[in-house]
Amino acid sequence: MIDLKRNGKKEPVKATGVRSRESSSYTPNQTADFKISRGRFSNFLTCKRCFYLDRVMGLDPPGTPGWTLNETTDLLLKKEFDECRESQTPHRLFASNGLGHVVPFDHPEMDNWRNSLHRGLMLRHKDTSIILTGGVDDIWQDTRTKQLIVVDYKSQAKNGLVDKQDYLDDPYHEGYKLQMNFYAYLLKGMGFDVHPTSYFLVCNAKRDDDGFHKTMNFDEYLVPYKWTTDGLEEQLDEMVALMNQHQIPEPNECCKNCAYSEQYAKAIHQVGGNGAQGVQRSLFPF
Repeated sequence: MIDLKRNGKKEPVKATGVRSRESSSYTPNQTADFKISRGRFSNFLTCKRCFYLDRVMGLDPPGTPGWTLNETTDLLLKKEFDECRESQTPHRLFASNGLGHVVPFDHPEMDNWRNSLHRGLMLRHKDTSIILTGGVDDIWQDTRTKQLIVVDYKSQAKNGLVDKQDYLDDPYHEGYKLQMNFYAYLLKGMGFDVHPTSYFLVCNAKRDDDGFHKTMNFDEYLVPYKWTTDGLEEQLDEMVALMNQHQIPEPNECCKNCAYSEQYAKAIHQVGGNGAQGVQRSLFPF
């Protein structure tokens, strides 16, 4: 999509391609604290060049529209689980999934931990200036062991039933599993005992209803996932080392952003100063 930069009044303004706040970019070997979110870490694993240009060089990439329906599902689920959190009673989904001994975790920092934009879970990475952050959807607690259970809400709309193993094996859900691994790593680093099994609460919108009728019905699934932090610390070390270098890394050859940028630059170079007619001749020579 083509993204226009807008001000607080939603009026189009000139886009510079770089972020205006210096604090949003990292200077190699800086001593001031700098936050790296779970999403940025995922970007590092996906394409090191895009990550470096974003976090260190301060480039401002085009955005994507918000997922307002998914956000609404998350909001309503949090309200529902907060009722159980306040009363410390199992949620309606727990008994049928063998989790009658589980309740939503009650902690004074819960709202901060769920605030991905401004707070989230926070952990300093070793003795560096990097503060790792991540806004978790929910945390439950095993009342028998007192261990914390990491939970992530997911909304989707697919025909048929959701097979739990197929859900985990889906290549597009690798990032989901990284979320769980990352949140468990943060909670462990913050001193909490984390249950080895986390859960995706998958809300699948039913597409075979006879109409909308101002209502969208969902099937709900609890998909268990045994998180792992194997290799995670080494990847974080690699990320910090990359941030402290002065050389732009090579792109991931599968990265469409990098490929588009390269072709874009080639097209502009071919056109030179010939204007729109040059663009047409260069890109469409026939």
